[in-house]
Amino acid sequence: MTEFRLSAARPGSGIRSTLTNARIVGSNGEPVDIELEDAQIAAIRPANATGPTGERTNLDGRWVLPGLWDHHVHFTQVALASRRLDLTTSTSAASVVSLVDGYVSAVGSNLPAGETLVGTGFRDAMWPDPPNLDEFDRAAQGRSVVLIGADLHCVWLNRAALIRFGHAGHPTGMLREEDAFAVSKALRADDIAVDEWARDAADAAAARGVVGIVDFEMAWNLEVWKRRALSGGTALRVRFGIYPADLDRALAERLSTGQIVPHTHGLVEVGSLKVITDGSLNTRSAYCDDDYEGLSGRPDAHGVLTVPQDELIDLMRRARAGGLHSAIHAIGDRANALALDAFAATGATGSIEHAQLLRDADVARFAALGVTASVQPEHAMDDRDAAERLWPGRTRRAFVLRSLLDAGATLALGSDAPVAPLDPWIAMSAAVGRSRQNRAPWHPEQSITVSEALAATTRTPNDRVATGHRADLAIVDANPLSSTADELRRMPVAATLLNGRFTHSAL
Repeated sequence: MTEFRLSAARPGSGIRSTLTNARIVGSNGEPVDIELEDAQIAAIRPANATGPTGERTNLDGRWVLPGLWDHHVHFTQVALASRRLDLTTSTSAASVVSLVDGYVSAVGSNLPAGETLVGTGFRDAMWPDPPNLDEFDRAAQGRSVVLIGADLHCVWLNRAALIRFGHAGHPTGMLREEDAFAVSKALRADDIAVDEWARDAADAAAARGVVGIVDFEMAWNLEVWKRRALSGGTALRVRFGIYPADLDRALAERLSTGQIVPHTHGLVEVGSLKVITDGSLNTRSAYCDDDYEGLSGRPDAHGVLTVPQDELIDLMRRARAGGLHSAIHAIGDRANALALDAFAATGATGSIEHAQLLRDADVARFAALGVTASVQPEHAMDDRDAAERLWPGRTRRAFVLRSLLDAGATLALGSDAPVAPLDPWIAMSAAVGRSRQNRAPWHPEQSITVSEALAATTRTPNDRVATGHRADLAIVDANPLSSTADELRRMPVAATLLNGRFTHSAL
């Protein structure tokens, strides 16, 4: 296929083009011509009513919808995962070790001496066997090996890696939460190489109709995305998060949510303060009202509250005073209740990221407080078995998308990539069908409609392609509104436009 690169249109530049014989999702399906000028939709007319202006692209009756957003990713981790040992097929500690053994045997001699081998994607919550450090060391064949869990909240290190990263003598090598984050951040890679991999990842996202991401990478993202934009990484809009460690710096530089970063082609904007207040389901560290099975009597029986409530409130108050919204990671029901309490106490604007398990009484508080529920529906498909085991009797309160919408809350759909694929069609399929791989739908009463899922996957006014809107568009071969959940999951994307320029085309 032809590769397209974005060049930002300047207001008044008069750049014109026309998408002919298009059909707009949500319309009556009659063919139209969509005229684009200066990165905006200048006019929508019946097909062939007048001669098209500028460059013409015949869509042959394909469907046009607003460009899609993934509202929660860790983009550098996406780029890195594409070059690491893939452990997503593993089902046990032994199968992880087997994958390591096969990889080291196949390519180990080609890797630089002393380099740490990195794998990613295991899920240990459902392992039938405990992690065996001796077997891991044998498979590693003397190399330092770090394996990152699919949820990014745990890592498994062999003994050589434990020594290298300051955890010598650890009995299992399985590190969680802050220790895991520290190891992941210490796995440095060359910025130029990672930026190139990030460009590839952006192109792959554009090929699925994505025009923008909300990036919660644990980094000073202002510098990262300025560098990428200046070096030609312009396939996506980016709204980036700021972590507490960088809050003082952000406030000193007068960064505020929605501010466009100069010298980024208008594509990079400041997002929210991101605070992680608990762990995850897979690591049994999401902060819950009830004990995890087998952990009763331990200090972490309910999971882990990683940020004390008074500290969270202080962070959110400071962010609000400086013009920053707040994005609060909360997965367990107790963590979500505390996050909502913090929004109530501070009057902050923003979102709760994940909102996986909620108390019944807390569902209505999202709308009452104006807090967006930023959710990742594919996690429900990945975690349904773990949830039934670890949250027994409570899964009717897990991933309650229908209940949130019915209570008046705003949903924003995402992937948490690389935890789930950076593909909004997969997220929409999970939200609509609550199923994957022909399994019975899981709590189908929490399903939402395709129209509702699309609305939660865009940032376009009224969720419509309309005159005067920015020309960020996805072009697909089928009408999503009449597609099944399985058809959504594999939706063919013919083209994507950002600012009226193709970032992907299979036309």
